[in-house]
Amino acid sequence: MMQSRLSIQAIQARGSPLKTPTPESSRKAQIDALLLKLPGVSARKINGLDAYFVSDKMFACISGKGIGLRLPAATATELQFSRGNVMPFQPGGMSSTREWIQIDREDAAEYEKDLELFQASLEFVKTARPR
Repeated sequence: MMQSRLSIQAIQARGSPLKTPTPESSRKAQIDALLLKLPGVSARKINGLDAYFVSDKMFACISGKGIGLRLPAATATELQFSRGNVMPFQPGGMSSTREWIQIDREDAAEYEKDLELFQASLEFVKTARPR
């Protein structure tokens, strides 16, 4: 008797359209769920990176294992010295500015703990004068 069904492994080996979420897409979905619920926030790609905007100004951006965030320079500096998971934001090796930091978290669900920082960034960017 000939078997009429292929195993899942055989289908996947053939390049079947069955898709399993990548860790990156799952991570982005978790970050989207957190940031897109904030008032006035939208998302789009910029220079190949997933970015988040308020009033058409970028306030956050996913890069590598972290999220870049724009805050007042004094706040950004303080966070870099007071938290081990905060560093200058340098997407793709670009030079950093004093207002941008990156928060790294292994589990994207942990960014919920940074919600106050995301809200502070959003307010800072929304009220900042254009450069």
